[in-house]
Amino acid sequence: MEDFLKGKKHIHFIGIGGSGMYPLAQILHSKGYYLTGSDNNETETLKAVRSMGIKVYMGQRAENIEGADLIIYTAAIMSDNPELIAARESGVLTLERCELLGLVTSKYDKAVCVSGTHGKTTTSSMLTHIFLAQGIDLSAVIGGKLRAIAGSGRAGSSDVMVCEACEFSNTFLHLFPNISVILNIDADHLDYFKTMDNLKASFTKFCDRTTDILVINGDDDNTVEAVNASSFDKEIITFGETSKNRYYPENIERITDFRTDFDLIENGRKLDRISIHVPGAHNVLNAVAACAAAIAAGAEIASLNKGLETFFGAGRRFERLCDIRGITVVDDYAHHPAEIAATLKTAKAMTDFKRVWAVHQPFTYSRTATLMDDFADALSIADRVVLTEIMGSREKNTYNVYSADLAAKIDGCKWFPTFEEVAQFVANNAESGDMIITLGCGDVYKVAYRITELLKEKYE
Repeated sequence: MEDFLKGKKHIHFIGIGGSGMYPLAQILHSKGYYLTGSDNNETETLKAVRSMGIKVYMGQRAENIEGADLIIYTAAIMSDNPELIAARESGVLTLERCELLGLVTSKYDKAVCVSGTHGKTTTSSMLTHIFLAQGIDLSAVIGGKLRAIAGSGRAGSSDVMVCEACEFSNTFLHLFPNISVILNIDADHLDYFKTMDNLKASFTKFCDRTTDILVINGDDDNTVEAVNASSFDKEIITFGETSKNRYYPENIERITDFRTDFDLIENGRKLDRISIHVPGAHNVLNAVAACAAAIAAGAEIASLNKGLETFFGAGRRFERLCDIRGITVVDDYAHHPAEIAATLKTAKAMTDFKRVWAVHQPFTYSRTATLMDDFADALSIADRVVLTEIMGSREKNTYNVYSADLAAKIDGCKWFPTFEEVAQFVANNAESGDMIITLGCGDVYKVAYRITELLKEKYE
């Protein structure tokens, strides 16, 4: 591909505080480029950006792009944004973030790109921990905050990169993976892909872009179908729950609600005993995938458990926020019915809790309308369910769908138009022994923090 960084000196980021922009800023700053950026809201990420000596403009104005010879923006930036308008009118090269990310991955000899409908952030985080445990100075672009790297990204000096590969809008087709991981393929983003066949076809193209090794879930039929349709003719490594795969777990033992041990098996041979500190059977599988990918990239067996036993989860992935008078508040990114079901089944299996509350913010009208019954089934796993209004994000409600429609399909479900009403209801009705889980990929985490505040006011 064309190296559009060649000859560039000043790169400006519109929306530099975004979780996807920050890692790219880290990497380019480490390579000596002069960076500026803008954003509308003060965040911890912006503080980290400024700590690198990068100038940040608050508010987005046309004059902010002055002097830049490359301008990067995210898909979330609206077409009427004054900086984006000025950038396009200036004649300066202007690119969406995914195009820059693709170029950056091409500059690493071992770019490990983690894809799949569910589990990308957790698996990418686990991989990062394994490489760090081996002393590899890797670069990383992760879809959530990871304590070990103090954010969502890292700029390293080695030829290893871990990159989360998102399928939405075919973003991952801009990447140049040396090693690709496919965790699973499930019905999601059908507002964009329209059909499962189209979604699987995109994963097939992702396989074709991979140069060296595919690490795939051999138990997932959609994944196997997508891989079989590809022209990839190099090594394919399978992982899964069963012994038909090259890598799989055996002797799984739940030590505590938040710790699980298992034997990592390769073709019938035990490699090591692994300990993970994130709950749920799905996270055992994520750990197996991370181990398989790490070994494929050259990691030593000894670094697998050394890295995983220090991983206690990524931000917004079953993240425990507080425990007040026996009431535990957890925040989770789950926003697809399969993810919600996995999270709630994990919570229900924990022995320390009497009731599980699911506080869900539906995301996009299309997903809510298309998967309405699946959402109802998944949420019904919880003992109590509370819904916020649907976060439309990029969509208008042409589907004429509302949270009240979903609530009507769930026994005892409540819904409220504002976050404050949701938080007040939950805080007033929660009891000792309850786990409250906020679920969604929008801003429902604000409800979790508000519930925490209300519980502290009530009991402390």
